[in-house]
Amino acid sequence: MGLKFDFNNMYSFSVGEHGVSQQDIEEVIADAVKAAAHLKKIIADPSARVRLNLEWVKLPEQSKEDITGIQKIARQISKKYENVLFLGIGGSYLGLKAAQDALCAPYYNEFKSLRKKLPRIYLEGNNLDPDTLVALLKNLNPKKTFVVVISKSGETTETKVAFILVEAWLKKGAGVKYGRQILAITDPKSGSLRKKVELEQKNDPLSFQSLPLLKGVGGRYSEFNMGLLHLAIVGVNISELFSGAKDMLTRCSREDVLKNPAYMYALLHTILYRKKAKSLAILMPFSQTLKSTADWYVQLLAESIGKKYHRKIETGKDGLENWLVDKANLCNRGRTPISAAGTNDLHSIQQNNVEGENNKVVTFIRVEKFRTELIVPAKFDFLSGKSFSALMQLAQEATEWALVSENRPNCTVIMPKVDAYNWGALLFFFEMATAFEGELQNVNAFDQPGVEGYKNYMYYKLGKPGISQAVAEGIKNKPLIKDSKYIL
Repeated sequence: MGLKFDFNNMYSFSVGEHGVSQQDIEEVIADAVKAAAHLKKIIADPSARVRLNLEWVKLPEQSKEDITGIQKIARQISKKYENVLFLGIGGSYLGLKAAQDALCAPYYNEFKSLRKKLPRIYLEGNNLDPDTLVALLKNLNPKKTFVVVISKSGETTETKVAFILVEAWLKKGAGVKYGRQILAITDPKSGSLRKKVELEQKNDPLSFQSLPLLKGVGGRYSEFNMGLLHLAIVGVNISELFSGAKDMLTRCSREDVLKNPAYMYALLHTILYRKKAKSLAILMPFSQTLKSTADWYVQLLAESIGKKYHRKIETGKDGLENWLVDKANLCNRGRTPISAAGTNDLHSIQQNNVEGENNKVVTFIRVEKFRTELIVPAKFDFLSGKSFSALMQLAQEATEWALVSENRPNCTVIMPKVDAYNWGALLFFFEMATAFEGELQNVNAFDQPGVEGYKNYMYYKLGKPGISQAVAEGIKNKPLIKDSKYIL
């Protein structure tokens, strides 16, 4: 049995007026059916998938030859190097971190016996804090370190500057053939990083290996593309991962919205957001290994659904859809995601969940079977003889009860165990749910124009060539006000 979605606690029969009623469902089901049909139509059209950035749906169907090629590169890296340093931000960091924590042994980097002769993995290029990168490079041996840089364009500031420094560090420490210790995962045809790959390979064909970021796959939906080399290096069974994702795709392709787990997840949350003012979305896995997966989901939901304008769909003479930003239709829409972890955060955020403003929905991830087990020794205590896994599951059940008793809506994704198959299914479940939520909210769930604001400001201040006059004027006409009277 695979993943299950328990949504009993989302309904009014569990949490009263703060839950979804049958009437609420009846009022929106017609629109939900139309949304499902629209999404199905796009997914069925290869050109539409690529053009509208839904090609991620087909990632679990990548050819065995492509996967074998990636696994071959991974074996070569693992055999020769003690450390692999991945540089990336957004999905290129969060997806890798989620996979590392979920599918590798806890404390993987710290103990050889856990790594099983595989390299240590380090993730950087996701921030501009100099302390972390300096500490890492001071303590790694460049001759024993392989570097993977992940960037579609090569221009994202955080990853770009980290790579500039790491490349110089490698060149100094590993010698003139340092480029043979670098692999770029980037756009197959364009961008500054692709140009660098092509230039370096002209000088040395064995330098700067590369793998493609596939067209029509956005960063936050790309773990099954850009994350495959990482998964192969740490020994994850990619076939099992894809099997879980494909099985979830089958379940999430059901036309009956009320029988489709991902669509029901999106539908119930959308009703609670729009009719009951539940604007906060807390994802709380009851497994420490899934906390980074919750962090990954924060990006997925926030960038996909948090939009200023509605989507405007135009259909050309050729019948092809084009999604535009409808600047005449301001919406400022989107639930705010928050990651948490049980049982850690039962002693912090749970206080607010239970007694604070009733403006949130908690999603639990419940793990049915852990990899290992611990039993509390018998010492005539009420905890004696209890297993840690049973205590964890009881704590999750108790947290449900505490929320329901205060009429706080919540739901649970039940995960048989944390392995490649079920983790692949879990990610695909949330991706499909988010895509459908975009349809229900009528926003483009596959762009992120709001992210460009801080980038443009930085580029303008740094004097980057090519800044448009409109962007430059917008920054000049809206300066930050820093009155010393309001700085204490």
